[in-house]
Parts: sequence; structure tokens; C-alpha cells
Amino acid sequence: MAEVYYVGVDVGTASVRAALVTRDGLLKSTAEETISIWEPQPEHYVQSSTEIWEKCCTVVKKVTQGVERKQVRGVGFDATCSLVVLDQSFQPVSVNQGGDRQSNVVMWMDHRAAEQAVRITNAGHKVLSRVGGVMSPEMQPPKLLWLKENLKESCWNKAAHFFDLPDFLSWKATGCLTRSLCTLVCKWTYCPPEGWDASFWTSIGLEDLLENNFSKLGSVTCSPGSPLGDGLTQQAAADLGLDPGTAVGASLIDAHAGGLGVIGADVKGFNLPCEDRPITSRMAMICGTSTCHMAISEQPLFVPGVWGPCLSAMVPDLWLNEGGQSATGRLIDHMVKGHAAYTQLQEQAQQRFAFTGKNIYNYLNSHLSLMADSCSAVDLLGSSLHVWPDFHGNRSPLADPTLKGMLGTLHILEAMKEAGHDIRTLFLCGGLSKNSLFVQIHANATGLPVVLPDQMEAVLVGAAVLGACASQEYSTIQEAMEKMAKVGKVVQPDHGLRSFYERKNKVFLRLFAHQREYQALMNQR
Repeated sequence: MAEVYYVGVDVGTASVRAALVTRDGLLKSTAEETISIWEPQPEHYVQSSTEIWEKCCTVVKKVTQGVERKQVRGVGFDATCSLVVLDQSFQPVSVNQGGDRQSNVVMWMDHRAAEQAVRITNAGHKVLSRVGGVMSPEMQPPKLLWLKENLKESCWNKAAHFFDLPDFLSWKATGCLTRSLCTLVCKWTYCPPEGWDASFWTSIGLEDLLENNFSKLGSVTCSPGSPLGDGLTQQAAADLGLDPGTAVGASLIDAHAGGLGVIGADVKGFNLPCEDRPITSRMAMICGTSTCHMAISEQPLFVPGVWGPCLSAMVPDLWLNEGGQSATGRLIDHMVKGHAAYTQLQEQAQQRFAFTGKNIYNYLNSHLSLMADSCSAVDLLGSSLHVWPDFHGNRSPLADPTLKGMLGTLHILEAMKEAGHDIRTLFLCGGLSKNSLFVQIHANATGLPVVLPDQMEAVLVGAAVLGACASQEYSTIQEAMEKMAKVGKVVQPDHGLRSFYERKNKVFLRLFAHQREYQALMNQR
């Protein structure tokens, strides 16, 4: 019997990747293409949906070379939660002052709508209770409001379809306008089973979106992994090099795909505290440019400063809370590359690791180990050093995009536990999970074991899970996760460092309190 495959497509911040994945979750081949990012003004980051789709087609064709089309049973897409704008004919509409039609995607990290987000927060509508009480400029309502207020003639009046990028991809593949609950619930204030809250959109000045049963935003929804339409259309199949009718699963935001790729793994035999406990005892951390902290629960839990609870946003019929740090990998790069010794670091790393495939971070980790010597932990090198992690605002749990400044994960974890989450094990994936020091410090700081996936490209596995579920090879997302996500390695915490991190956390909490007091005083002036 011929092997069955699924294709997972992941559109990240700067690249499009695809993988050919077996029914057991093994990656047979992968491909990657870079995508353009433009910054026409400070805090404005835009992309082209046309280019993104073209690159999706390129990578899918690459990973399916040498495989019979009929062997590919399903396709799943994930992407950043960026805003795509199309007109009545489904053609791109510019989101820039310059009017370039191909620049029709407002990226997730675009903070142009910070002032609109503050106004929405201050209005205090009840929908804010599901986003931690604060509207983030990384969500879609403030971005939509910015477009109406700043580009009414050139963009707003021409726009007929607003998509989250993951939904744009599934529409492009199937012609189906059904939106994923992942995107609408997490980033657009949609709340099943009631749906859209018309009073919210009216209260923020976007009452025109109520027209035709919210047709511009999407009036039909489904859970992630649900089969869409009749599968790939003739045109999309030709673009991707696959058979028409190939199943396509409702999409996910990229971080949530990473969650699917790790959080449901069978952990028997690894002596983990989450074994024989429900999946709600696990937290998935997707660590890349930013970090997302995914925790699920059987009942809705409201966590101040943390997004959610969102029903069926990642795992159908379970509630999701999503914490996060807006800059992690990007912040580490900024700190390292902006240092006066960066050139020297590059030279020394090149001398030591030439032709080995290792990079400057491998060199830094080994250098830190030498500094600490065998009698001490690397963590203790930072005993008297405190680095404020919020260079791009605090997403969670303070939910303050104005904060500027690595215990962010511990802060988020404690906020979730106080709200009722019982988290016993961390599951990490993403680019930073490949950094052994980053992983070990997270285990030490939280006091929890960290599970790393067998397949390091867990986001691609999560996207493939969507295709597998849509093909009906597996009856549920939960079943597909258990079969396709696998434990690769477990990193245990150094419990001897627990008191050190508890003290450091107290220092950060005092810093946060002083920052809030200072801001309050400045606001009074």
C-alpha cells in the first residue's frame, strides 16, 4: 500500500515553508522561500498577499516532487495573524499612503494602530473581557479602524473582504469564504455560539461592517481542521501541483499550529508530571520572533492581561488562553547585533566554527559556559543583571504596548495559575527551542520539565494535522495530534536554582510596579 502524505504550509513573518508529512508525523521533505517585508513608515510593516500565495505554491511543488499526487490526501495552512484587504473582485487593496496595490497586508507586528487600540480599550466594551481587558494593536479591530480613519478613500471604501492571513490562504486554496474560529475568536472579537457583537463594532465607529451580516469579515465559521468546500479548486490545484479536490483543513494562526504540533503528544514512558493527566495540564510555548504561551482548559478561565478564553480556537471544544511576549528572538538579535563587540563576536565564531554549520549563538552559549566554569550555573551570571524584556511593549500579562525596556514566561505562567490553570509541563517549539541554553533557562526559571518535539519543525506538523483531519484519516484533532506529535527530548529543571529565580522574579515585579507608578504620575501631569 502506497504511503499517505499531508502537506503543511506555514507562512511566518519573513518566510513561507512547507513540509511533506507522513500519517505518523514524520517530515519527509521541507522547503522554504523568503517573503518581502516593507516598512514605509515607522511602526508600519506590510506585505503582499499575491507574493505570499506564489511562494506557497513554490514550496508545495518542491516538497511534493517525486510523489504521486493521489498520495497527498490533505493540506493545512497556518500563518501570522496579519490583515489582508481585497476588493469586490478579490483583488488587492493598498494599505499604504502610497497606494501600491500589492502592499495589501498589514502585518501582525504593525503597530500603526496603537492610538486606536487605546481608544477601544478605554471604551470598555464587554468583548474586551476575552482579550485580557486590553485591546492590543496587534489585533484586527484597531487596524481596521486605522484604515477607515486614515485611508478612507483609497482603501476603506474599496475594501470588500477583510481576511486574517490564514483564512486568506484557505480561501485561495478552496474558494470557500468560511473563516476559522482560530482567527476570528483570537483576533477579531468573534464569540461562539453568539457570533459577532454588533454593539462593539458600532461603539468603535465601524458600524458599516454590520452590512450584509458582516460579509466583509465573514459570516460562516468552523473549527480548525474542518474540511473546507470541495477541497482544492481547479486553479489552486494547478498552482500547487496537486489534485483538484484534495482536502483542505480550516486554518490556524502560526503559533496555534505550533501548539497542535506539540501539546497533544503521547508522553507515556517519559516520567512527566502531565502523564495520566488531561491535556489541560500542559502549556505550549511557540518561541520565535515573538513567543506565544498556549494553555487550554475545559471551562472558560479569564486571566487579566492574557488573551482568551477562546472556544475552539486551537483544540475544538476546549478553551484557549494565549499569553505572549511581542519580542523574544527579535529582541535577542537586537541585543546581540547592537552590542559594540558584535564584530569581534562574528570573527571569533567564524574562526572556531568555520564550515561546521554552527552560528554565533552556539559560540555565545559555549563562551557563557566557560565564564560560569564547572562549579556554577550559567544562570547565575545574571545575578546582578536585570534586562527589561519589553522593548516592543508588553503583550502579557501587563497588556501594555507602551512599555519599553527573562522572566516574562514565569510572569505569564503565574498569572495563568492564579486564574485556575494547573500547568505541570512545558512543550516548546519554534526557532528558539533549538537553543539549548534558552530551553534550559526556561526549565530552571519555571521549575517545570520542558518537552521538545521529535520533529523540530513542529509548526509544520501542526499545519499537516489540519490536512490529516480534513481528509478524515483521523476523526478528531485530538486523535491526529496524539498520532502525529511525538516527544523528542525532555529537559529537566535544575531545582537548585529555584530560590535564585524566585528572588529575581520579585525584583522584576518591583520594577513593573515602579514603572506603573511612574506612568501614572506622568499621566497626571
